[in-house]
Amino acid sequence: MTDAQRKLSAAEVAEAGLTGWRQAGEALAATFRTRKFSTGLELVNRIGASAEEANHHPDLTLTYPEVGVTLSSHDVGGITSRDIDLARTVSGHAADLGVAAAE
Repeated sequence: MTDAQRKLSAAEVAEAGLTGWRQAGEALAATFRTRKFSTGLELVNRIGASAEEANHHPDLTLTYPEVGVTLSSHDVGGITSRDIDLARTVSGHAADLGVAAAE
């Protein structure tokens, strides 16, 4: 998964082994149960900072009591290694906050 511009197959996405993430059409999606609005806001802020650093921006939904994250590389119309990398980063932020992804 070295070419960040190459659209990944469903098998390649599955091989990435992302816990708590699912393929939804041409995107990756996860819902993180934050249980508190303030925790959700902190998660969104961390995701935002990482997204800016990576210059790769997810769609986010902040509600009480969860955060929804959708990742897709719009420039190639699907999932790329950029999405896999950012999904891992998002999961790390969630773990640091003690937040689990909904299965």
